[in-house]
Amino acid sequence: IYDLFAIRVVLKSEGRKGKEDCWRVYSVVSDLYRPMPERFRDFISVPKSNGYQSLHTTVVDPDGRKVEVQIRTQEMHEIAERGVAAHWKYKEDTGGGGDEEMDQFLDWVRDLLDNPEADEATEFVREFRLNLYDEEIYVFTPQGDLLTLPSGATPVDFAFKVHTEVGMQCIGAKVGGKMVPLSQELKSGDQVEIITSKKQSPSEDWMNFVVTHKARSRVRHWINRERREATEGGRERWEKAAADAGLEISDQDLQGAAHELKFPDLQQMFYEIGSGLFDPEELVEHIRSEGPQGGGDGPADGEEDEEALRLRYEKFLDTAQETAQPALKVDGELQTDLATKYANCCNPIPGDEVFGFISKTGTINVHRTGCRNATHLLSTQPDRIVPVEWSRQKDVQFVAALRVMGKDRKGLVRDLTKVISNTLDTDIRSITVDTDDGIFECTLMIYVTGLDHLRRVIERLRRVDAVHGVYRFEE
Repeated sequence: IYDLFAIRVVLKSEGRKGKEDCWRVYSVVSDLYRPMPERFRDFISVPKSNGYQSLHTTVVDPDGRKVEVQIRTQEMHEIAERGVAAHWKYKEDTGGGGDEEMDQFLDWVRDLLDNPEADEATEFVREFRLNLYDEEIYVFTPQGDLLTLPSGATPVDFAFKVHTEVGMQCIGAKVGGKMVPLSQELKSGDQVEIITSKKQSPSEDWMNFVVTHKARSRVRHWINRERREATEGGRERWEKAAADAGLEISDQDLQGAAHELKFPDLQQMFYEIGSGLFDPEELVEHIRSEGPQGGGDGPADGEEDEEALRLRYEKFLDTAQETAQPALKVDGELQTDLATKYANCCNPIPGDEVFGFISKTGTINVHRTGCRNATHLLSTQPDRIVPVEWSRQKDVQFVAALRVMGKDRKGLVRDLTKVISNTLDTDIRSITVDTDDGIFECTLMIYVTGLDHLRRVIERLRRVDAVHGVYRFEE
């Protein structure tokens, strides 16, 4: 602990003279007491992205106690204590004009506000808080220019900091002249060189390690755009295949056919058609040979399947939310005495990006960040939003559920459980299997440590022979 004893020196001088006086005071302090070089921080020459400026050092007094010393001007103190708005007030009071540091801060804010996805308001606030308060690192371009990034930033974050196009076309990186993985965390003092290619495009894997808002926003926007284009292309391919076959079918009946083929919804089916994962001719043949489920006086088989699936989902939801309750972190702290409730409008489950909304009774309602109510709650009552996340402690596990679909064959259940238990060292809570006319469907409830763990399970299960699709079990 270095700041148990702390002294702050605030100087009345301003502008360039104020900065020079800060260094003079530091010289006096370091002459009188033995400084700890590894604890020195110069936030005057290189301010934080949020405008914070100060000299920090830790010295040892004659009794051997460590004392932290902060040295700043009155203007720097106003910004540190009262926020950025205090800067304009201070300038008005002293008759000063704008300065380079504030221009840099405004550029930073504009960059954060340049968010292409309208439904990501809560994600923006979460990342704004992270970018505002995280520890920062200082890295260099090959030309020697200094760039500021949050702690944990990677070469991809660096690339997007240089320019959006550099980030979008990033194919590799060198740190200190040596090739490094794009996921490697950068350290202060690193010199980073980005290798680009016009044929390169962002990867979904980047979302697992990029930390800056700009990088996450651009990559997420690209992924969503690619998915939309694939879905739209899939619909067009289907319509052409249906027209060529002289087939007419309503969206409602097409939805029934999608369910019979074990797709969770029409959008997923069109996405897989557009991505080349599913041939529309197979859909044409299925509709011709089987016809969509429906009709009759009683509930159709498809309706019975949907009801059974709904009940299975509700059971999973109760189990997952109950087991994850002790791992909820509110405002960065594990909470055991706060009343929390999962919002019925979006039914969050462990691993989802979530936020909290304080109700009038004091209960914290937990919503998904993609909830349809997220933007409204944020824009109308931002003071009642609190950051909520799932604990990432290694010993904390969540219950997750997967739907596995494919062609029925002998030994398929054995192969699935072998991959999960042996290859991935993952515990299984329960497994439900249903087969019909050669089609295999399985609901797996497993224990995972987070989304990365769950993604590894999904990717590995998709490679099992006869498996056609693996999806998160969602309503």
